[in-house]
Amino acid sequence: MNGFIDRSRAWARFGVLALLWGSTFLWIELALDALTPVQVTCSRCVLGALTLLAACLGSGRRLPRSRAVWGRIVVAAFFCNALPFAMFSVGQQSIDSGVAGVLNATTPLWSLLIGVVTGAERGLRPSRLGGLLLGFAGVVLIFAPWRAAEPGGWGALAVVVAAGSYAVGFTFMSHFLVGKGIPTISLSAAQLVAATALTVPTLPTGGLRPIDIGPGTLIAVVILGVVATGATFHLTYRNIAAEGATDTATVGYLLPVVSVALGVIVLDEDFGLRSAVGMAVVLAGVGLTRRQSRSPAQARAKTTGGRTGRNGLPRHGLPRHERDVRQ
Repeated sequence: MNGFIDRSRAWARFGVLALLWGSTFLWIELALDALTPVQVTCSRCVLGALTLLAACLGSGRRLPRSRAVWGRIVVAAFFCNALPFAMFSVGQQSIDSGVAGVLNATTPLWSLLIGVVTGAERGLRPSRLGGLLLGFAGVVLIFAPWRAAEPGGWGALAVVVAAGSYAVGFTFMSHFLVGKGIPTISLSAAQLVAATALTVPTLPTGGLRPIDIGPGTLIAVVILGVVATGATFHLTYRNIAAEGATDTATVGYLLPVVSVALGVIVLDEDFGLRSAVGMAVVLAGVGLTRRQSRSPAQARAKTTGGRTGRNGLPRHGLPRHERDVRQ
């Protein structure tokens, strides 16, 4: 029964994360009606940081104090927040929100590639290698470099860079921040504070333009910062702590469904045949990369009704600080 409840909670977290994360591209698109990419990036970092700081203080938690931890947080903030947030804002100036969501689904592919390069993915099976190649073929199809006259090509490239940056950030966070005895609410709040510190200095490059913003756009900016950045990022951190970086990246499977649906329904975006085929190819490739045989530890856990954590350990067998980090 406990195993069923844990799995249900995991699927619920993934579903909520996919819905919130997938809607991000809609809010960015609406925010760009009145703000520059730099202003969008800074505003979502500031609002997200304030949201999580309030949640952190309200729960009685404190921000990390160690300089070494803050150093790692700054690195994670660059790859998981500052850089991808800026790339999404720049990219969506020339591509639709639905296409941005599709391209963001390549994050699991980048995670696998990082694992191959670093040696974390050993004995790569032909099906997973084929999935990796197929997924990137889908990206090329959407990017369409042979159609150089289309301005959207560079926007697509910016979003692909953002997806790759997410993969780097997730991997770094999984190895150097989670599971160290620091509550995830403290880590996520501190990381958005660091992201704010990294992005605010970029305002002179295009963020000092006067703002003429209407009520609708203002609401979109607030939702982008408070919900799609603050709440979503904390939920992402909790998933990394509970499921690992690679499994968390697979929430990208559902992002295209949410982003495309919202783009077509709310923004009346035209989702063309090439993008649709490219989306199908990307998702097929990602699906192949996630096909893997069950490890012996996982098989034992399945027969005993337990769940496994990182390194194949049962959840209840993790050290106490590993369990506490999921708060």
